Amino acid sequence: MLLTINHTTHYKYDAPIDYALQQARLTPPSTSQQDVHAWALTVTGGTIETEYRDHNGTHVHLVSIDKGSQEIAITASGEVETTDTAGVLGKVYGPAPLWYYLQHTPLTEPGPGIQAIAGELTQSSDKLAGLHALSSSILVAAPYKIGETYAATPAEEALIGGSGVCQDHTQIFVAAARTAGLPARYVSGYLMMNDRVDQEASHAWAEAHVDGIGWIGFDVSNGICPDERYVRLATGRDYRRAAPVSGMRLGSSSESMSVSLQIQQ
Repeated sequence: MLLTINHTTHYKYDAPIDYALQQARLTPPSTSQQDVHAWALTVTGGTIETEYRDHNGTHVHLVSIDKGSQEIAITASGEVETTDTAGVLGKVYGPAPLWYYLQHTPLTEPGPGIQAIAGELTQSSDKLAGLHALSSSILVAAPYKIGETYAATPAEEALIGGSGVCQDHTQIFVAAARTAGLPARYVSGYLMMNDRVDQEASHAWAEAHVDGIGWIGFDVSNGICPDERYVRLATGRDYRRAAPVSGMRLGSSSESMSVSLQIQQ
C-alpha cells in the first residue's frame, strides 16, 4: 500500500522566544514493513541545526527556533510503501542491546496493577499467545478514553485509573512485558484510518521481542498487530524517548501546539 503523508506540528508562544530546541523524530526508516520512496522535513520560523541516529536507531533532527520568534512549524511529508507482515518486524537490531529494553523507566515502572496483569504472561509457555492475551487484558482493564490522562502519565497510574489512549496502552503493555522478562519498547508512527484523510494525531503501539521470531508489534488500542496501514517513525523505552517532537525552551512564555495530519492511499 502506497501512503502519502503530510504532518505539520505548529507551536505558538505568547511572548518572543530567545531560545528553544526541538528533537524531531519524524523521519520513517525503511524496514521489512515499509519502504520510504520520498521524505522531507521542512521548518518555518526555525532552523534544522543537525541530524543523527540515536541509540534506538531513530533518525532525529535538532530544530532551533529563530531568536525573537513567537511561532515555529515543523512539517514532515512524503510517500511510504507498506507491507502487511502480521506485525512481525523480525530479528532487526540496532545499537541498543536487548537487555536495554528490559529496563524500566519512570513512565513504565510496574506497580501492583501491572505486576498482576503481567502474571499470566509470566506463567505462559507460549509467549506469543501470552502477548496477545496481555494486549486484550489491557484493553479490558483500561478501555480507550480521551481526556483522562496526559502525555507523561505513568503506566501504573493509567492502569489504576481504568482508561487511557494509545500512549497509555502502549506503556502499560511495555511495562507488563518487561515485568514478565520480555524486552519491549514503545513505537511512535502513523495509522491511516480507513474512513478519513485528516487524522487527529499520530499513533503509538508496542513491540515485544520473542526468541526465534524477533520483534513483534501490538496495537493494544485497536486490538490488532500493525498491518499495511501503519508507518513507524521512532522507538524508545517509553513515550519520552519516542515522541514525534519533544524539546525545551528558555523563558516563561506560554506555549500552544496544533497538529495537522493527512494520510491517504
